[in-house]
Amino acid sequence: MQLTKKTIGFPLLHGLAWLLLFFMPYLLMQGQDQDQVLSRVLIHSWIPLCFYALIFYLNYLYFIDRFLFNRQTVLFLLINLSLIAICVWINQELKDYLSEVLVNRNRNNRPPRTLFFYLDIIASTVPLAFAIALKTTERWMKTEVERKEAQHVKLQSEIQHLKYQLQPHFFFNSLNTIYAMVDSAPEKAKENIHNLGKLMRYLLYDTETEKVPLQKEIDFMKKYIELMKHRFSDKIQISYTFPETSYNFEVVPLLFITLVENAFKHGIPASKSATLSFTMEIKDSSLVFRAVNPDLPKNKEDKSGSGIGLENLKKRLELLYPNRHSLTYGVENDIFSAVLTLET
Repeated sequence: MQLTKKTIGFPLLHGLAWLLLFFMPYLLMQGQDQDQVLSRVLIHSWIPLCFYALIFYLNYLYFIDRFLFNRQTVLFLLINLSLIAICVWINQELKDYLSEVLVNRNRNNRPPRTLFFYLDIIASTVPLAFAIALKTTERWMKTEVERKEAQHVKLQSEIQHLKYQLQPHFFFNSLNTIYAMVDSAPEKAKENIHNLGKLMRYLLYDTETEKVPLQKEIDFMKKYIELMKHRFSDKIQISYTFPETSYNFEVVPLLFITLVENAFKHGIPASKSATLSFTMEIKDSSLVFRAVNPDLPKNKEDKSGSGIGLENLKKRLELLYPNRHSLTYGVENDIFSAVLTLET
């Protein structure tokens, strides 16, 4: 479709421009003797315009790409000086000949050529300047389109890389949960393997689109939280409050699960009781998600969880919600809280 538009639009625009240039002098001289008008327009407008068109298109279609853009500037200037000099000389000869034939002006009575010769040279540089300006603008626009396309491809590749980092990380955590149940509750482990299959199907297939319905993302988080609940004793209180939303409300997939995983990974004490909570609310055009868990500092020797987690989330937000998100987290009274706000 783009090729068709360019193929049709390019000659059409140029044709209209030259038609306007050719007929404007004739229209401005209406009301005068028609024979004189045609002769003057032919000699002083149409013939010079033909040479201007020759200079313009030779440069636009060949010389600029072949010489100027290949840094052969001196050769480009020499070729154009020669071309302009030849065109001006032929133009002057045609003017003299047609003036004698059509206007009956004797060649011996013609004004001195020198001044008109220099004026014609200056006038002939105008189509050259237009050709350079138009070609440079088109080249810049093409380069800009290619740059944006390359940037888009790079963006999508980076997003996919971050997403593929998240998937095995999520799978690893889920398997650890089921592994802890195999001996103590084998039937429950089987059930959770089945549920994990559903979660992985969503993770691998349903999130391939740019955005997903928010309700699907909420259902995914609920299933994951319920799966994780089986891993811990009754001392760990886990609660969540999510809104019922319309399927027309869409978000980028797999943003919130990072905060959920982070709470489970770093907020569960070995033997003490603890409370984890996850809430989401929609305020006007903003979506606010909050995860709260106990703050359990890691030992210096503990390198688990490094390199993915919150850093991954921050990178994805910068790519997918530029200037339309807020991610804040910190510790207060030994409680870690993270709040993610999206402008939808």
